[in-house]
Amino acid sequence: MAEWAALDEHVAGYGEVLVSACATGRRLNRAELDSRRELGQRAAEAGFALRGLVRHHLAVAQEVLPTVPAGAAGSLLAAVQQAVDAFAEGYERSQHHAVRQEEAARREFIDDLLYGRSDLGRLAERAERFGLRLSRAHAVAVASGPEPYGDGYPMARGIESALLTRFTGRQILLTTKDGRLICVAPGDQPDVLAFFAKQAYAATDGGKVAIGRSHPGAGGVVHSYEEALNALDLAERMGLDAPVLHAADLLVYPVLTRDRQAMAELVESVLGPLRKGRGGARSFIDTLTAYFDSGCVATEAARRLSLSVRALTYRLERIHSLTGADPADPVNRYTLQTAVIGARLLGWPDTEA
Repeated sequence: MAEWAALDEHVAGYGEVLVSACATGRRLNRAELDSRRELGQRAAEAGFALRGLVRHHLAVAQEVLPTVPAGAAGSLLAAVQQAVDAFAEGYERSQHHAVRQEEAARREFIDDLLYGRSDLGRLAERAERFGLRLSRAHAVAVASGPEPYGDGYPMARGIESALLTRFTGRQILLTTKDGRLICVAPGDQPDVLAFFAKQAYAATDGGKVAIGRSHPGAGGVVHSYEEALNALDLAERMGLDAPVLHAADLLVYPVLTRDRQAMAELVESVLGPLRKGRGGARSFIDTLTAYFDSGCVATEAARRLSLSVRALTYRLERIHSLTGADPADPVNRYTLQTAVIGARLLGWPDTEA
């Protein structure tokens, strides 16, 4: 059979080894075992299935059986066991090496993809190997949790399995970077990233997921990834509670801090006088934050701060007195709210603006 003929070179010398071992009942020597390991490694590199190779070893042993001395069947079985074990060891060693090489190539590709460190044309060619066509637009979602996550973690494998089962045939890349889960998907398939966000939020036990905007080309993946990272950073600094953040919804914040010096001056000019109040500016910043986040509804703001409405009203009046700006006045409200947002972005007054 052609199949057996193709396997013959991977059992070269095997029959002779069996006959020699059975002649005296000896064990296989080191040179014989090393040759079996080398042949196993070559068979793996050639792409042969291990099961068929083991069958071929057994078939050769059956052919040898009539030629061995009477009563040497036990020696034959022992020799076959040693030879097949050494062959399988070489085969598995080759496979493990191939897996490590594939993992290293995948990690290198992901690093280049997310940091834009490679020639874009070459990167696009490599991307096809990992299921991406960078000629299309892509969007990136990044999930962070209470602990770092790496490739091979049960949680990451579970999310990947759920994604691939739900979206069979889609061009999706799921990986990890710096302890975060990352999903790259075609920009015209928002359902993929929405499903990833749902799965990741549930799996990370209350973590956050940020989704960058869709951008074309290899550079678009980097851009979307950076947007998602910035959204996570912004959520931490601003205390945003939403489990899923869309970079498109947060574009106003980078605009506000594009001129950091101007924002710092606004914060200091408008909110600086709050330092003179009892306990410093922090409690007043928290009061204004709750007031604006609740739509300027005093009862809701008081509930969020665990204060009575009367206590909240007193604080708002005190803010008006210290800054000269009335939070309840629509004319003053925009300036105060912008300054409060700036303070949260700059970490004021806890850090120097």
